[in-house]
Amino acid sequence: MKSQWFVYILECQDGSFYTGVTTDVDKRMKAHAEGKGSKYVYRKGFKKLLFAKPCDSKSDACKCEYEIRQLPKNQKLGWFEG
Repeated sequence: MKSQWFVYILECQDGSFYTGVTTDVDKRMKAHAEGKGSKYVYRKGFKKLLFAKPCDSKSDACKCEYEIRQLPKNQKLGWFEG
């Protein structure tokens, strides 16, 4: 069975955003909350998940993640809303 991939963006305690990909959003948020998700979120502190969007494949999710990371902060949330 093919896994469903997601691209997501979360807010850290300092107001910065982190973008990543996963097949299990709930499990990944739990890992971030426990300080085990990524070094960046561990250092900045997990606040909340802002958006998660399903993608067709891991490749598609990674391309979306790259696209989002290239945007200025004030445009990142708009990518999910648009």
